Amino acid sequence: MREGHDGTGPGAITPDGCAVELYSRLPVRDEPDIIAAAVPAGAHILELGSGVGRVTHALVERGFTVTAVDESPEMLDRVRGARTICGPIEGLDLGERFDVVMLASFLVHTGDAEVRRGLLRTCARHVADGGCVLIQREGEDYHTDLPRERVDPTGFVLRIVSAEPVGDGVNTVRAEYVFPDAVWTQTFRSRPLTREQFEDALKEAGLRVDRYLTEDRIWVRAVPAARAE
Repeated sequence: MREGHDGTGPGAITPDGCAVELYSRLPVRDEPDIIAAAVPAGAHILELGSGVGRVTHALVERGFTVTAVDESPEMLDRVRGARTICGPIEGLDLGERFDVVMLASFLVHTGDAEVRRGLLRTCARHVADGGCVLIQREGEDYHTDLPRERVDPTGFVLRIVSAEPVGDGVNTVRAEYVFPDAVWTQTFRSRPLTREQFEDALKEAGLRVDRYLTEDRIWVRAVPAARAE
């Protein structure tokens, strides 16, 4: 288990506190639409942190070729229709480059700044000339106005219970997922990043924002910083 991370509930729990069975139940939302609108049809996507393939499967169905990376073999056992690679993202070096590199699930907000640098370097290392990096950020109110909950149309309740400071700008966040037949919790460390801090982190890795893909600036399209404007 990674430091500061934990999870409870039925089934296997990954090193960052994610429950495999929980993520197998979570529905895909608007992520495939956002991704498909931002990249060329049929692109080869390197999906960093694919989990059980919740988004992977939707992308494969749309005709994309996906290489799915996750550090949990139990997660990758659930992935279908994609090449899978098991291992930590922050040190990944496949010796290949891809049309699209995707870093979703708020991974850029990891509490460990060195891990974040490794994640973004992995993105920069694997994006092809003319390609792009898609990154999912936390919403600006993610750590405030807590607790709060959302009732999903599919029948479960997501509660963000608390976000408690642990020093150096990092919070310990606790989430609960309540289904009619089971409850899962996840505790993890997250570092809120202002827009300026986020863009500075990209710059450090040799990337820059091409454009924000959503009005709330949660989804971002980045490109290598050396690319001409």
